[in-house]
Amino acid sequence: MTMALLAAVAAAVGFFIGAVGVGGILLIPALVLLGKLDIHQATATALFSFLFTGLLGTWLFQRRGSIDWKMTLPVCTGAVVFSYLGAMVNSMVGASALTLIIALTIVLAGAYILLPARGSAARLRDGRSMPQQLLLLAVGAVSGFGSGVSGAGGPLFSVPMMLVLRFVPLAAIGTSQALQIVAAVFGTIGNLRYGSADFPTAAWITLFELGGVLLGARAAHAISVVALRRMAAGLCVVVGLFMLARSL
Repeated sequence: MTMALLAAVAAAVGFFIGAVGVGGILLIPALVLLGKLDIHQATATALFSFLFTGLLGTWLFQRRGSIDWKMTLPVCTGAVVFSYLGAMVNSMVGASALTLIIALTIVLAGAYILLPARGSAARLRDGRSMPQQLLLLAVGAVSGFGSGVSGAGGPLFSVPMMLVLRFVPLAAIGTSQALQIVAAVFGTIGNLRYGSADFPTAAWITLFELGGVLLGARAAHAISVVALRRMAAGLCVVVGLFMLARSL
């Protein structure tokens, strides 16, 4: 029963990853509560599974022409070193403090997503100029570090930042798919050195995450992104508050 519930959560997480980029952080409390992993194992296990959701998501979005590599490459480049550094910091933070950090991150992410979108289509950035390329490099660095520390996957950080900076929304979600690969690879390298992951559990949840990504990527191109974002935000707020209450 517990593994079935974990599989259901993994499928929902995969759906939101494919649909709006964010959602991966919801897997961590499920791994703690249902998978009985400690917080460090949970973050490492979740991050490793995002390698595979990233590969599938990137292929699905690329097939539909929804990845702008002019935006994606600098974001992924910025994440390379900082994902590893984030995993190193993760191993240095105590379990209680790490749980509190992740709980606050979930709540704040959900609250941000619920805010109304700003800016008009005429003001959207396309990532072509050098200043914009540098902004994207910084987005990748922050997202990679945050991913390594929290195990949340880079999209939780990159999608909100790219939307705040007025990059094209669908391109931001496409970029987040490829970012998962880089953040997962280099974050996992750090975790193998400084932490630990439960690979059998990762294999189990990945199967269901991939099914969710397939459905989510289809929804991203067919359903209102605003509605999907609100669903993901509501889940983040509820789960984050529950996790925050337990940690306190």
